[in-house]
Amino acid sequence: MSILQKIADIEAEMSKTQKNKATSAHLGLLKAKLAKLRRELIDPKSGSGGGGKGEGFDVQRTGDARVGFVGFPSVGKSTLLSNLAGVYSEVAAYEFTTLTTVPGVIRYKGAKIQLLDLPGIIEGAKDGKGRGKQVIAVARTCHLIFLCLDVLKPLGHKAIIEHELEGFGIRLNKKPPQINFRIKEKGGLNYNPAVEQSELDKDLVQSILKEYKIHNADVTLNEDATTDSLIDVIEGNRIYIPAIYVLNKIDQITIEELDLIYKIPHTVPISAHHKWNFDDLLETMWDYLKLTRIYTKPKGQLPDYTEPVILRKDINTVEGFVNKIHRTLMDSFKHALVWGSSVKHCPQRVGKDHVLLDEDVVQVIKKH
Repeated sequence: MSILQKIADIEAEMSKTQKNKATSAHLGLLKAKLAKLRRELIDPKSGSGGGGKGEGFDVQRTGDARVGFVGFPSVGKSTLLSNLAGVYSEVAAYEFTTLTTVPGVIRYKGAKIQLLDLPGIIEGAKDGKGRGKQVIAVARTCHLIFLCLDVLKPLGHKAIIEHELEGFGIRLNKKPPQINFRIKEKGGLNYNPAVEQSELDKDLVQSILKEYKIHNADVTLNEDATTDSLIDVIEGNRIYIPAIYVLNKIDQITIEELDLIYKIPHTVPISAHHKWNFDDLLETMWDYLKLTRIYTKPKGQLPDYTEPVILRKDINTVEGFVNKIHRTLMDSFKHALVWGSSVKHCPQRVGKDHVLLDEDVVQVIKKH
């Protein structure tokens, strides 16, 4: 039996099983089996869940952050990228125009943002239909997803695309589960619910771990966790990416409908063709990327406000800043002087672990 057939059988069984306390253990095991099969489908050799790239999809990273445009064919992704970046991407009124990943770069607030117009996703992408595997493999490398939707049919398309991305281990606008999980050599299961659990009791956790052939582990649940979140932690290959739902073609709806759209979380309505509301989209993009602009100040000179050093939120320390300038500079690093909102007085002497905030000014002091 093929992997796809096994997946289909499990999904069919899950859909027929009523959800209640009595069936939770059975459904938990089915979800674990499904996750293992999906991992094998994505990458049968390594089982890492990374996905294959495929010809035309291996796009070199450039810039300070990477934004992927994901959506159904003909929702206006290519038009949006062309008008944002001035990069030519073949645009036509028929489906599947973009057959490879088309890169473009824009400058915004001093940062270089790489934009990737990914080929249109179709239903069944996670199961190998079309070029879905390659598209989603590139999507996993992005710091932000623009989920592009037709404003006239957003909800159906949104649900399908999210389901496809979920199947490839991409979690949109979610935080990693607050679960500590550690495999050990002996001692059985140490089940530690730090907060009250409505779904995951010790027996269910044990049965899920057994499906993974794990018999000795420490599991601490720091939130009211679900079967899905525990499986995500065990699999260990989930990617948590912020997403903006870009609702295109607002020139075809009324003002009243537009007001309703603005109330939907994580949503920015635009018209790619007319270039409407691009400012709002770019400002929201900046907020979601959480980039930090740091200005350098050479000794005895004014700060350089023309070329900020851009740091992502995972490296927004003085050490991250110094390494971004030059990898060998930390060898001679003594301390730094900082002006800005991250310090109590200006300038303030700080060490390499100091967390910088947007538009701080930094002067690096080297050892003599």
